[in-house]
Amino acid sequence: MTLTLAFVAGVTLTKWTRLWDERRAEVPLAFVATTEQSQAAVLLDGTADVGFVRLPLSVGEERELSVIRLYSEVVVAMLPEDHPLADEDSVVLADLEGMTLHDNQGSLKDAVDLVAAGVGALVVPHALARQFNRKDIVLRDVIDAEETWIAVAWLAERETADIEEFVGIVRGRSANSSRGQTIPRKEKIDPDLQIATEKPPRVKPEKPRGKYVHRSTARPQGKRRRQGR
Repeated sequence: MTLTLAFVAGVTLTKWTRLWDERRAEVPLAFVATTEQSQAAVLLDGTADVGFVRLPLSVGEERELSVIRLYSEVVVAMLPEDHPLADEDSVVLADLEGMTLHDNQGSLKDAVDLVAAGVGALVVPHALARQFNRKDIVLRDVIDAEETWIAVAWLAERETADIEEFVGIVRGRSANSSRGQTIPRKEKIDPDLQIATEKPPRVKPEKPRGKYVHRSTARPQGKRRRQGR
């Protein structure tokens, strides 16, 4: 039996797959590369057990899937190296008005080739753009673009023990944690809610309070002279 992971371009799985291999080596992993158009379909039809998807999903897909956001992505503009905006550190969407903006719904490589040829620009998550290390294209942050999100998703009605455990690993669950009790690393635990595993410290009984007697510690300063009668 295997656990099949689907992922869109720009997602690095190494950290999570390494932890899985350390804890569940008896269940090998299989992988399916998807596009943003097919990322939900492979989960809905059972091709993959868990998917790393780029949001947003359609309303219908969200109803069928359990989805947990993981992290946001910086959005960049891919521009020809000789474009006037290439001298800027960052751009806004208004700067790109009048340019042909390619989308990444088709072949991303074809769109990148058009940009390199001086035809338009491409606005994509940085994780996608960095796959193309080309000297004839520059990347500039689009500071007012709506950020994109990477999420982990699975079919809600198909929540097996393996799926639950893998999602737990992605969310940061340690090997000793019980399933379903994920605790964020930086979250402080209220000591009043912890289960005592050690004997409580002994409390010394208070000594009974007796009558207080004042004892002077001052040294006597010699005998007083008698006064005359």
